[in-house]
Amino acid sequence: MTPYELIKAKRDGRELSAGDVRAFIAGFTAGTIPDYQMSSMCMAVFFRGLSDSELGAWTQAMLESGEVLDLSDISGIKVDKHSTGGVGDKVSLSLAPLAAACGVPVPMISGRGLGHTGGTLDKLESIPGFKVNLSVAEYRKMVREVGACLIGQTQSLAPADKKLYALRDVTGTVESLPLIASSIMSKKLAEGIDALVLDVKVGSGAFMKRLEDARLLARTMIAIGARMGRRVTALITDMDQPLGRTVGNALEVREAVDMLRGQGPSDYAEVTLALTAEMLVIGGKAKDAADARRLMAEAIRTGAAVEKLKEIVRWQGGDPAAIDDDARLPHAKAVEEVRAPSAGYVSGIECEAVGLAAGVLGAGRERVDSVIDPAVGFTLLRKVGDPVQKGEPLLRIHYNDPRRLEDVKARLLSAYRISPEAPARRPLIFERLE
Repeated sequence: MTPYELIKAKRDGRELSAGDVRAFIAGFTAGTIPDYQMSSMCMAVFFRGLSDSELGAWTQAMLESGEVLDLSDISGIKVDKHSTGGVGDKVSLSLAPLAAACGVPVPMISGRGLGHTGGTLDKLESIPGFKVNLSVAEYRKMVREVGACLIGQTQSLAPADKKLYALRDVTGTVESLPLIASSIMSKKLAEGIDALVLDVKVGSGAFMKRLEDARLLARTMIAIGARMGRRVTALITDMDQPLGRTVGNALEVREAVDMLRGQGPSDYAEVTLALTAEMLVIGGKAKDAADARRLMAEAIRTGAAVEKLKEIVRWQGGDPAAIDDDARLPHAKAVEEVRAPSAGYVSGIECEAVGLAAGVLGAGRERVDSVIDPAVGFTLLRKVGDPVQKGEPLLRIHYNDPRRLEDVKARLLSAYRISPEAPARRPLIFERLE
């Protein structure tokens, strides 16, 4: 079938063969199928969806559009973690060294922030000298000798996904569940992993606002993994308020180090430990979650976890002394407190609004080519459920550009809701799927 016939068939709700799906993706990657035809196909998929067999073929085609790494010569079960994104989500910064310190190899290819969500690579680059653009050979060597590596997507891994995502971003088709699932899984499976743990966020700061949508996305990715012979488990976790107490790149690095020393905020620590426990069990280093918790507690108590982070930083060109001395990390020139307009309880924080305020401040990107200020961000002094008196500080703004301050303060005040009574407690981890 011609590209025109394939677009028309999908538009009309007919199922495409695996061969036709592969040919379409291959033509788009090579440039023989133009952007406008792929845009039409994505819109057809947006409205008509993909069957299980179509989704498997679509993911396989994107996976095989570039290099698929083989890490079978590296001992151990290689396990990665992927988050669907949120505000204050610095889990990868602590999870990767913690899992590696417990003996699980972690080949992690991460992304940058865009819009209201933060990116692991941007946080890592706030560490002086840290390089995220390593070669495949360097990546393999680190996984073998260090036990973990955190890099950005290379040109050779899943190039169809990189090209397709840029197109979806400007054609109103980002929100398609099968396209999201295939995008995530094609990149992750190209890393050479044996298993994957998913952190599927749900709430006002997540891509999936409803639990049923988060559950469907998790199940879709788990099914793709099963078709590809990979074990995948998922935790659905709360993103109805920022995770932890900090939002902003260098601020989040400091909090990640605190967590590895056993001093991090309880919500951030709990999500990190739950996800890392999944990795230890799948990776064959723990017989169950309780055993995994014991191993992680020991790695934190002895300092092995934070030492592993320093080793990763050193190998990737960063200054490991910055992990022990946060004065070596970027600091904002000024700090301003935002104070509560009334007394009561914090009953809600519009998480996406906080993420967008961070972008206005300079901690995130308003465009793909925006330059990030690694020093700026927020420290949340009150979170959902906390009591507050009128005039008490809700959070601190760490800033460098005073021209943006009033806009950011107004956004943050609008994001906070204060009520006379304490709100009902919302679960931190909603459920586990496999």
